[in-house]
Amino acid sequence: MTSPIRIVTAVILDDAGRVLVVRKRGSQTFIQPGGKREPGEDALRTLGRELHEELGVTPRTGSALALGTFEDEAVNEAGRRVQGESFLVRVDGTPRAQAEIAELA
Repeated sequence: MTSPIRIVTAVILDDAGRVLVVRKRGSQTFIQPGGKREPGEDALRTLGRELHEELGVTPRTGSALALGTFEDEAVNEAGRRVQGESFLVRVDGTPRAQAEIAELA
């Protein structure tokens, strides 16, 4: 059995309490922003890098609250599973779709 893809995801709330989700190009599914760890990265470094690349925002220092680790089928990689560490974070900046992100909701 192939080991799951390790990712880190963000739960980002707006002032009305709505959760930000993203849709990658070539996919119809909305997911939480985040991504795969690079070798040697800890979870929060991965999260900061991915949020900057995908949304142009920076996690606010000291705002990350670990929500847990979750596992499910990978949306964008058929036959694979993802294991995601999720964090509630506040961000500085206004999220906008960039890099492989096609749409925000």
